[in-house]
Amino acid sequence: MNAILIHRRAMIARGLGVGLSLAWGAAFADDLPAALAIEARAVVQAQLDAFAADDARRAFLLASPSARRHLRSPDNFINLVRRRYAVVYRPASVAFLKPQLIDGVVVLGVQMTDTQGAAWLATYTLERQPDGMFLIEGCELVENEGRYT
Repeated sequence: MNAILIHRRAMIARGLGVGLSLAWGAAFADDLPAALAIEARAVVQAQLDAFAADDARRAFLLASPSARRHLRSPDNFINLVRRRYAVVYRPASVAFLKPQLIDGVVVLGVQMTDTQGAAWLATYTLERQPDGMFLIEGCELVENEGRYT
């Protein structure tokens, strides 16, 4: 992973308020127009729906071209999500945060809980395609402190 990508991911986490104040994050983030926010959320929800249906192909097609090249196949992708992103694969609950535009990248935080009640923050980065559609470039997953009951 190159230094720019690591820096961007750190900025994204900070912009969503993970470990820093919302005031700091607001200095670097812009609101996304409502129509684009709806589109971004719909893409992430569609991928969560595909995981719920065990539809590896549909979930894979919602990943950006560069992510698909890296993952190589729908089966590789869904197996990775099952192993390393279990809460994304089968969340007990999902709550979307307000999407932001950070350094030209659409960032969408999603609060999730797993089946044991642990709280997680999934931070999605979305890439606008030449046809105008958003696709998922990546998802960073961080366990929040505390539990929901």
